[in-house]
Amino acid sequence: MTRTLITNAILIDPDARTETPGSLLIEDGRIAAILQGDDAAPSGQPARIIDANGKHLAPGIVDIGVKVCEPGERHKESFRSAGRAAAAGGVTTIATRPDTLPAIDSPEVLEFTRRRANEAAPVNVLPMAALTKGRLGREMTEIGFLMDAGAIAFTDCDHVVQDTKVLARALTYARACGALVIAHPQDPNLSKGAAATSGKFASLYGLPAVSPMAERMGLDRDIALLEMTGARYHADQITTARALPALERAKRNGLDITAGTSIHHLTLNELDLAGYRTFFKVKPPLRSEEDRHAIVAALRDGVIDTISSMHTPQDEESKRLPFEEAASGAVALETLLPAALRLYHSGDLDLPTLFRALSLNPARRLGLEAGRMAVGAPADLVLFDASKPFVLDRATLRSKSKNTPFDGARMQGRVMATYVAGAPVYEAE
Repeated sequence: MTRTLITNAILIDPDARTETPGSLLIEDGRIAAILQGDDAAPSGQPARIIDANGKHLAPGIVDIGVKVCEPGERHKESFRSAGRAAAAGGVTTIATRPDTLPAIDSPEVLEFTRRRANEAAPVNVLPMAALTKGRLGREMTEIGFLMDAGAIAFTDCDHVVQDTKVLARALTYARACGALVIAHPQDPNLSKGAAATSGKFASLYGLPAVSPMAERMGLDRDIALLEMTGARYHADQITTARALPALERAKRNGLDITAGTSIHHLTLNELDLAGYRTFFKVKPPLRSEEDRHAIVAALRDGVIDTISSMHTPQDEESKRLPFEEAASGAVALETLLPAALRLYHSGDLDLPTLFRALSLNPARRLGLEAGRMAVGAPADLVLFDASKPFVLDRATLRSKSKNTPFDGARMQGRVMATYVAGAPVYEAE
Protein backbone atom coordinates (compact mmCIF):
# COMPACT_ATOMS: atom_id res chain seq x y z
CA MET A 1 0.00 0.00 0.00
CA THR A 2 1.52 3.33 -1.10
CA ARG A 3 0.95 6.39 1.09
CA THR A 4 1.74 10.03 0.34
CA LEU A 5 1.09 12.96 2.67
CA ILE A 6 0.87 16.47 1.23
CA THR A 7 1.23 18.93 4.10
CA ASN A 8 0.98 22.70 4.57
CA ALA A 9 -1.40 23.24 1.64
CA ILE A 10 -4.42 25.44 1.04
CA LEU A 11 -7.12 22.93 0.08
CA ILE A 12 -9.70 24.01 -2.48
CA ASP A 13 -12.98 22.11 -2.22
CA PRO A 14 -15.21 23.15 -5.15
CA ASP A 15 -18.15 21.10 -3.88
CA ALA A 16 -18.20 22.64 -0.40
CA ARG A 17 -17.02 25.98 -1.88
CA THR A 18 -14.26 26.26 0.70
CA GLU A 19 -10.60 27.23 0.72
CA THR A 20 -8.87 26.10 3.94
CA PRO A 21 -5.35 25.28 5.18
CA GLY A 22 -4.71 21.59 5.73
CA SER A 23 -3.04 18.37 4.59
CA LEU A 24 -4.04 15.48 2.38
CA LEU A 25 -3.27 11.78 2.74
CA ILE A 26 -3.21 9.62 -0.40
CA GLU A 27 -3.39 5.83 -0.31
CA ASP A 28 -3.44 3.58 -3.36
CA GLY A 29 -4.37 6.36 -5.75
CA ARG A 30 -7.25 7.80 -3.73
CA ILE A 31 -7.74 10.48 -1.12
CA ALA A 32 -7.63 8.63 2.21
CA ALA A 33 -7.94 11.55 4.65
CA ILE A 34 -8.31 15.33 4.66
CA LEU A 35 -6.66 16.96 7.65
CA GLN A 36 -7.73 20.47 8.58
CA GLY A 37 -5.22 22.85 10.10
CA ASP A 38 -3.03 21.08 12.67
CA ASP A 39 -4.97 17.80 12.75
CA ALA A 40 -2.70 14.84 13.41
CA ALA A 41 -2.04 12.46 10.55
CA PRO A 42 -3.50 8.94 10.81
CA SER A 43 -1.22 6.26 12.22
CA GLY A 44 1.26 4.66 9.87
CA GLN A 45 4.28 6.26 8.25
CA PRO A 46 3.64 7.58 4.71
CA ALA A 47 6.16 6.56 2.10
CA ARG A 48 6.49 10.16 0.96
CA ILE A 49 5.86 13.53 2.60
CA ILE A 50 5.46 16.59 0.36
CA ASP A 51 5.55 20.09 1.84
CA ALA A 52 3.27 22.32 -0.24
CA ASN A 53 4.78 25.44 1.35
CA GLY A 54 1.42 27.15 1.61
CA LYS A 55 0.50 26.67 -2.04
CA HIS A 56 -2.99 25.76 -3.28
CA LEU A 57 -4.01 22.13 -3.79
CA ALA A 58 -7.11 21.50 -5.91
CA PRO A 59 -8.80 18.69 -7.84
CA GLY A 60 -7.11 18.18 -11.20
CA ILE A 61 -8.69 19.93 -14.17
CA VAL A 62 -11.12 17.92 -16.32
CA ASP A 63 -10.95 19.41 -19.82
CA ILE A 64 -13.82 18.69 -22.22
CA GLY A 65 -13.07 19.25 -25.90
CA VAL A 66 -9.33 18.72 -26.43
CA LYS A 67 -8.18 18.00 -29.96
CA VAL A 68 -5.38 15.47 -30.26
CA CYS A 69 -4.48 15.08 -33.91
CA GLU A 70 -4.11 11.30 -34.00
CA PRO A 71 -4.93 9.78 -36.37
CA GLY A 72 -4.11 11.82 -39.44
CA GLU A 73 -2.24 14.95 -38.30
CA ARG A 74 0.29 13.71 -35.79
CA HIS A 75 2.70 16.48 -36.82
CA LYS A 76 0.34 18.97 -35.11
CA GLU A 77 -0.20 17.07 -31.84
CA SER A 78 0.25 13.53 -30.58
CA PHE A 79 -1.09 11.82 -27.48
CA ARG A 80 2.42 11.96 -26.03
CA SER A 81 2.85 15.71 -26.53
CA ALA A 82 -0.73 16.53 -25.53
CA GLY A 83 -0.40 14.38 -22.41
CA ARG A 84 2.81 16.15 -21.38
CA ALA A 85 1.21 19.55 -22.00
CA ALA A 86 -1.86 18.59 -19.99
CA ALA A 87 0.24 17.38 -17.06
CA ALA A 88 2.25 20.62 -17.06
CA GLY A 89 -1.01 22.57 -17.07
CA GLY A 90 -2.64 20.78 -14.13
CA VAL A 91 -5.07 18.92 -16.41
CA THR A 92 -5.52 15.36 -15.17
CA THR A 93 -8.33 14.25 -17.51
CA ILE A 94 -8.90 15.20 -21.14
CA ALA A 95 -12.01 14.36 -23.15
CA THR A 96 -10.73 14.29 -26.72
CA ARG A 97 -12.66 15.47 -29.77
CA PRO A 98 -13.40 13.25 -32.77
CA ASP A 99 -12.55 15.87 -35.44
CA THR A 100 -9.53 13.90 -36.63
CA LEU A 101 -8.54 12.50 -40.05
CA PRO A 102 -10.42 10.22 -40.33
CA ALA A 103 -13.14 11.16 -37.88
CA ILE A 104 -13.57 8.90 -34.85
CA ASP A 105 -16.88 7.44 -36.02
CA SER A 106 -16.36 3.68 -35.70
CA PRO A 107 -15.34 1.33 -32.87
CA GLU A 108 -12.15 0.44 -34.76
CA VAL A 109 -10.87 4.02 -34.95
CA LEU A 110 -11.96 4.62 -31.36
CA GLU A 111 -10.03 1.56 -30.19
CA PHE A 112 -6.92 2.85 -32.00
CA THR A 113 -7.09 6.19 -30.20
CA ARG A 114 -7.68 4.54 -26.81
CA ARG A 115 -4.70 2.26 -27.30
CA ARG A 116 -2.43 5.12 -28.39
CA ALA A 117 -3.58 7.27 -25.46
CA ASN A 118 -2.97 4.50 -22.92
CA GLU A 119 0.52 3.94 -24.33
CA ALA A 120 1.63 7.55 -24.54
CA ALA A 121 -0.30 9.94 -22.29
CA PRO A 122 0.47 10.29 -18.56
CA VAL A 123 -3.02 11.69 -17.85
CA ASN A 124 -6.50 10.19 -18.16
CA VAL A 125 -7.78 10.28 -21.75
CA LEU A 126 -11.48 9.81 -22.48
CA PRO A 127 -12.35 9.75 -26.19
CA MET A 128 -15.50 11.26 -27.63
CA ALA A 129 -16.97 9.88 -30.84
CA ALA A 130 -18.66 11.56 -33.79
CA LEU A 131 -22.44 11.92 -33.69
CA THR A 132 -22.79 11.37 -37.44
CA LYS A 133 -20.64 9.35 -39.84
CA GLY A 134 -17.71 11.38 -41.09
CA ARG A 135 -19.14 14.34 -39.16
CA LEU A 136 -21.14 15.00 -42.34
CA GLY A 137 -24.54 15.34 -40.68
CA ARG A 138 -26.25 12.77 -42.88
CA GLU A 139 -26.35 9.48 -40.96
CA MET A 140 -25.88 8.93 -37.24
CA THR A 141 -23.10 6.71 -35.98
CA GLU A 142 -23.55 3.42 -34.13
CA ILE A 143 -23.93 5.12 -30.75
CA GLY A 144 -24.49 1.93 -28.77
CA PHE A 145 -21.45 0.14 -30.22
CA LEU A 146 -19.28 3.21 -29.73
CA MET A 147 -20.37 3.47 -26.09
CA ASP A 148 -19.43 -0.18 -25.62
CA ALA A 149 -16.01 0.67 -27.11
CA GLY A 150 -15.51 3.46 -24.57
CA ALA A 151 -16.94 6.66 -26.08
CA ILE A 152 -17.60 9.15 -23.26
CA ALA A 153 -19.82 11.47 -25.36
CA PHE A 154 -20.87 12.20 -28.94
CA THR A 155 -20.23 15.33 -30.97
CA ASP A 156 -19.65 16.56 -34.51
CA CYS A 157 -17.62 19.44 -33.02
CA ASP A 158 -17.88 22.60 -35.13
CA HIS A 159 -19.68 20.76 -37.96
CA VAL A 160 -23.26 21.65 -37.02
CA VAL A 161 -25.81 19.01 -38.04
CA GLN A 162 -28.00 21.05 -40.40
CA ASP A 163 -30.62 18.39 -41.10
CA THR A 164 -33.01 18.74 -38.16
CA LYS A 165 -34.53 15.30 -38.75
CA VAL A 166 -31.11 13.63 -38.57
CA LEU A 167 -30.28 15.48 -35.36
CA ALA A 168 -33.66 14.64 -33.83
CA ARG A 169 -33.15 10.95 -34.58
CA ALA A 170 -29.63 11.02 -33.15
CA LEU A 171 -30.84 12.74 -29.97
CA THR A 172 -33.66 10.22 -29.59
CA TYR A 173 -31.27 7.30 -29.98
CA ALA A 174 -28.75 8.91 -27.63
CA ARG A 175 -31.46 9.29 -24.98
CA ALA A 176 -32.35 5.61 -25.28
CA CYS A 177 -28.68 4.74 -24.75
CA GLY A 178 -28.12 7.28 -22.00
CA ALA A 179 -25.46 8.99 -24.10
CA LEU A 180 -24.32 12.60 -23.70
CA VAL A 181 -24.48 14.74 -26.85
CA ILE A 182 -22.16 17.74 -27.08
CA ALA A 183 -23.17 20.34 -29.65
CA HIS A 184 -21.75 23.56 -31.08
CA PRO A 185 -24.63 26.08 -30.96
CA GLN A 186 -24.37 28.08 -34.15
CA ASP A 187 -26.45 28.75 -37.22
CA PRO A 188 -24.08 27.34 -39.87
CA ASN A 189 -25.41 29.46 -42.71
CA LEU A 190 -25.00 32.75 -40.88
CA SER A 191 -21.58 31.86 -39.49
CA LYS A 192 -20.11 30.37 -42.67
CA GLY A 193 -16.83 32.05 -43.56
CA ALA A 194 -16.89 34.40 -40.57
CA ALA A 195 -13.59 35.46 -39.03
CA ALA A 196 -14.86 38.02 -36.50
CA THR A 197 -17.97 39.11 -34.62
CA SER A 198 -20.05 41.71 -36.45
CA GLY A 199 -19.75 45.28 -35.23
CA LYS A 200 -17.71 48.44 -35.67
CA PHE A 201 -14.39 46.69 -35.13
CA ALA A 202 -14.99 44.02 -37.80
CA SER A 203 -16.17 46.69 -40.24
CA LEU A 204 -13.10 48.83 -39.55
CA TYR A 205 -10.79 45.91 -40.25
CA GLY A 206 -12.79 44.67 -43.24
CA LEU A 207 -13.24 41.18 -41.81
CA PRO A 208 -16.11 38.84 -42.73
CA ALA A 209 -18.24 38.74 -39.59
CA VAL A 210 -21.11 36.90 -37.95
CA SER A 211 -23.82 38.28 -35.70
CA PRO A 212 -23.99 36.97 -32.10
CA MET A 213 -27.57 36.00 -33.00
CA ALA A 214 -26.18 33.02 -34.92
CA GLU A 215 -25.27 31.42 -31.60
CA ARG A 216 -28.67 32.25 -30.12
CA MET A 217 -30.47 30.78 -33.15
CA GLY A 218 -28.44 27.58 -33.02
CA LEU A 219 -29.11 27.17 -29.30
CA ASP A 220 -32.83 27.87 -29.72
CA ARG A 221 -33.12 25.09 -32.30
CA ASP A 222 -31.23 22.62 -30.13
CA ILE A 223 -33.35 23.44 -27.07
CA ALA A 224 -36.53 22.81 -29.07
CA LEU A 225 -35.18 19.39 -30.06
CA LEU A 226 -34.27 18.68 -26.43
CA GLU A 227 -37.86 19.39 -25.42
CA MET A 228 -38.96 16.88 -28.04
CA THR A 229 -36.42 14.13 -27.31
CA GLY A 230 -35.41 14.50 -23.64
CA ALA A 231 -31.75 13.83 -24.48
CA ARG A 232 -28.71 14.70 -22.36
CA TYR A 233 -27.10 17.77 -23.93
CA HIS A 234 -24.04 19.95 -23.37
CA ALA A 235 -23.33 23.13 -25.36
CA ASP A 236 -19.58 23.23 -25.94
CA GLN A 237 -19.23 27.03 -26.04
CA ILE A 238 -21.65 29.75 -25.05
CA THR A 239 -19.92 33.03 -25.81
CA THR A 240 -22.56 35.74 -26.23
CA ALA A 241 -25.00 37.51 -23.93
CA ARG A 242 -27.78 36.94 -26.48
CA ALA A 243 -27.70 33.17 -25.85
CA LEU A 244 -27.92 33.33 -22.04
CA PRO A 245 -31.69 33.94 -21.57
CA ALA A 246 -32.53 30.87 -23.66
CA LEU A 247 -30.06 28.77 -21.67
CA GLU A 248 -31.51 29.99 -18.35
CA ARG A 249 -35.07 29.18 -19.48
CA ALA A 250 -34.07 25.70 -20.61
CA LYS A 251 -32.53 24.97 -17.21
CA ARG A 252 -35.55 26.35 -15.34
CA ASN A 253 -37.82 24.15 -17.46
CA GLY A 254 -35.98 21.06 -16.28
CA LEU A 255 -34.20 20.06 -19.49
CA ASP A 256 -31.05 17.98 -19.10
CA ILE A 257 -28.81 20.73 -20.43
CA THR A 258 -25.44 22.10 -19.38
CA ALA A 259 -23.14 24.56 -21.09
CA GLY A 260 -19.47 25.42 -21.25
CA THR A 261 -17.33 28.23 -22.51
CA SER A 262 -13.70 28.48 -23.58
CA ILE A 263 -10.90 30.12 -21.67
CA HIS A 264 -10.23 32.40 -24.63
CA HIS A 265 -13.74 33.85 -24.61
CA LEU A 266 -13.45 34.43 -20.87
CA THR A 267 -10.17 36.32 -21.01
CA LEU A 268 -9.89 37.89 -24.49
CA ASN A 269 -12.12 40.03 -26.70
CA GLU A 270 -12.49 41.12 -30.32
CA LEU A 271 -10.03 44.00 -29.91
CA ASP A 272 -7.24 41.44 -29.58
CA LEU A 273 -7.62 40.80 -33.32
CA ALA A 274 -5.98 44.19 -33.99
CA GLY A 275 -3.07 43.80 -36.36
CA TYR A 276 -4.71 40.75 -37.93
CA ARG A 277 -2.97 38.42 -35.46
CA THR A 278 -4.08 34.98 -36.56
CA PHE A 279 -3.16 33.30 -33.25
CA PHE A 280 -6.27 35.06 -31.90
CA LYS A 281 -8.50 33.54 -34.56
CA VAL A 282 -10.72 30.98 -32.84
CA LYS A 283 -14.15 29.49 -33.46
CA PRO A 284 -16.56 31.03 -32.64
CA PRO A 285 -14.71 34.33 -33.07
CA LEU A 286 -13.77 36.45 -30.08
CA ARG A 287 -16.66 38.59 -28.87
CA SER A 288 -17.14 42.11 -27.54
CA GLU A 289 -16.00 43.09 -24.04
CA GLU A 290 -19.67 43.36 -23.04
CA ASP A 291 -20.21 39.74 -24.08
CA ARG A 292 -17.10 38.67 -22.17
CA HIS A 293 -18.37 40.29 -18.98
CA ALA A 294 -21.77 38.63 -19.45
CA ILE A 295 -20.18 35.20 -19.82
CA VAL A 296 -18.03 35.70 -16.71
CA ALA A 297 -21.16 36.69 -14.74
CA ALA A 298 -23.05 33.65 -16.09
CA LEU A 299 -20.20 31.42 -14.96
CA ARG A 300 -20.23 32.98 -11.48
CA ASP A 301 -24.02 32.51 -11.25
CA GLY A 302 -23.94 28.90 -12.44
CA VAL A 303 -25.77 29.49 -15.71
CA ILE A 304 -22.63 28.35 -17.53
CA ASP A 305 -21.21 25.20 -15.97
CA THR A 306 -17.76 24.46 -17.36
CA ILE A 307 -14.57 26.06 -18.65
CA SER A 308 -12.55 24.23 -21.29
CA SER A 309 -9.35 24.90 -23.17
CA MET A 310 -10.85 24.03 -26.58
CA HIS A 311 -7.26 23.02 -27.33
CA THR A 312 -6.90 23.12 -31.13
CA PRO A 313 -3.34 22.70 -32.45
CA GLN A 314 -2.51 24.27 -35.80
CA ASP A 315 0.89 24.27 -37.47
CA GLU A 316 2.71 27.40 -38.63
CA GLU A 317 1.69 26.84 -42.25
CA SER A 318 -1.99 26.92 -41.23
CA LYS A 319 -1.65 30.11 -39.18
CA ARG A 320 0.86 32.20 -41.12
CA LEU A 321 -1.72 33.18 -43.73
CA PRO A 322 -3.98 36.20 -44.37
CA PHE A 323 -6.48 36.42 -41.52
CA GLU A 324 -9.49 35.21 -43.54
CA GLU A 325 -7.60 32.16 -44.82
CA ALA A 326 -5.83 31.18 -41.59
CA ALA A 327 -7.06 28.14 -39.66
CA SER A 328 -9.06 28.72 -36.48
CA GLY A 329 -8.01 27.52 -33.07
CA ALA A 330 -5.40 27.85 -30.34
CA VAL A 331 -3.47 25.54 -28.05
CA ALA A 332 -4.40 26.00 -24.40
CA LEU A 333 -3.67 22.94 -22.26
CA GLU A 334 -0.73 24.62 -20.52
CA THR A 335 -2.26 28.10 -20.44
CA LEU A 336 -5.73 27.11 -19.22
CA LEU A 337 -5.02 27.48 -15.50
CA PRO A 338 -2.89 30.67 -15.54
CA ALA A 339 -5.37 32.29 -17.93
CA ALA A 340 -8.29 31.26 -15.69
CA LEU A 341 -6.47 32.73 -12.70
CA ARG A 342 -6.80 36.13 -14.36
CA LEU A 343 -10.45 35.96 -13.29
CA TYR A 344 -9.35 35.23 -9.72
CA HIS A 345 -6.81 38.05 -9.58
CA SER A 346 -9.33 40.49 -11.08
CA GLY A 347 -11.82 39.61 -8.33
CA ASP A 348 -14.40 38.18 -10.74
CA LEU A 349 -14.31 34.61 -9.36
CA ASP A 350 -12.99 32.98 -6.21
CA LEU A 351 -10.95 29.80 -6.45
CA PRO A 352 -13.69 27.33 -5.35
CA THR A 353 -16.03 28.77 -8.02
CA LEU A 354 -13.26 28.60 -10.59
CA PHE A 355 -12.55 24.94 -9.83
CA ARG A 356 -16.24 24.06 -9.91
CA ALA A 357 -16.10 25.04 -13.59
CA LEU A 358 -12.64 23.57 -14.27
CA SER A 359 -12.94 20.29 -12.35
CA LEU A 360 -16.14 19.42 -10.50
CA ASN A 361 -18.82 20.29 -13.07
CA PRO A 362 -17.12 18.73 -16.11
CA ALA A 363 -16.42 15.56 -14.12
CA ARG A 364 -20.07 15.39 -13.03
CA ARG A 365 -21.30 15.91 -16.58
CA LEU A 366 -19.14 13.07 -17.85
CA GLY A 367 -20.16 10.82 -14.95
CA LEU A 368 -16.67 10.66 -13.42
CA GLU A 369 -15.57 10.29 -9.80
CA ALA A 370 -12.89 12.94 -10.33
CA GLY A 371 -13.11 16.67 -9.69
CA ARG A 372 -13.75 16.38 -5.92
CA MET A 373 -11.70 17.09 -2.84
CA ALA A 374 -13.28 14.30 -0.79
CA VAL A 375 -12.27 11.10 0.98
CA GLY A 376 -12.50 8.21 -1.47
CA ALA A 377 -12.18 10.38 -4.58
CA PRO A 378 -9.37 9.69 -7.06
CA ALA A 379 -6.16 11.51 -6.08
CA ASP A 380 -6.08 13.48 -9.34
CA LEU A 381 -4.71 16.77 -8.05
CA VAL A 382 -2.95 19.98 -9.03
CA LEU A 383 -0.62 21.91 -6.72
CA PHE A 384 -0.11 25.48 -7.88
CA ASP A 385 1.24 28.87 -6.88
CA ALA A 386 -1.61 31.25 -7.69
CA SER A 387 0.57 34.36 -7.44
CA LYS A 388 3.79 33.41 -9.24
CA PRO A 389 4.30 35.79 -12.21
CA PHE A 390 5.89 34.86 -15.53
CA VAL A 391 5.99 35.89 -19.18
CA LEU A 392 4.81 33.15 -21.51
CA ASP A 393 7.21 32.07 -24.23
CA ARG A 394 5.41 29.87 -26.72
CA ALA A 395 8.66 28.10 -27.61
CA THR A 396 8.61 26.49 -24.16
CA LEU A 397 5.14 24.93 -24.61
CA ARG A 398 5.12 21.14 -24.63
CA SER A 399 2.51 20.95 -27.40
CA LYS A 400 3.91 20.26 -30.84
CA SER A 401 2.03 23.27 -32.19
CA LYS A 402 2.71 26.66 -30.65
CA ASN A 403 -0.34 28.64 -31.76
CA THR A 404 -1.15 30.39 -28.50
CA PRO A 405 -2.67 33.89 -28.28
CA PHE A 406 -0.82 34.36 -24.96
CA ASP A 407 2.69 34.43 -26.44
CA GLY A 408 4.59 37.21 -24.66
CA ALA A 409 1.73 37.83 -22.23
CA ARG A 410 2.35 38.55 -18.55
CA MET A 411 0.60 35.82 -16.59
CA GLN A 412 0.24 34.93 -12.93
CA GLY A 413 -0.06 31.40 -11.58
CA ARG A 414 2.23 28.40 -12.03
CA VAL A 415 1.59 24.67 -11.70
CA MET A 416 4.04 23.21 -9.19
CA ALA A 417 2.98 19.55 -9.49
CA THR A 418 0.27 17.39 -11.02
CA TYR A 419 -0.80 14.00 -9.66
CA VAL A 420 -2.85 11.29 -11.38
CA ALA A 421 -4.05 8.52 -9.07
CA GLY A 422 -1.60 9.87 -6.50
CA ALA A 423 1.43 9.52 -8.75
CA PRO A 424 3.33 12.63 -9.89
CA VAL A 425 3.05 13.14 -13.64
CA TYR A 426 4.59 16.62 -13.56
CA GLU A 427 6.79 18.42 -11.05
CA ALA A 428 8.17 21.90 -11.68
CA GLU A 429 11.94 22.17 -11.74
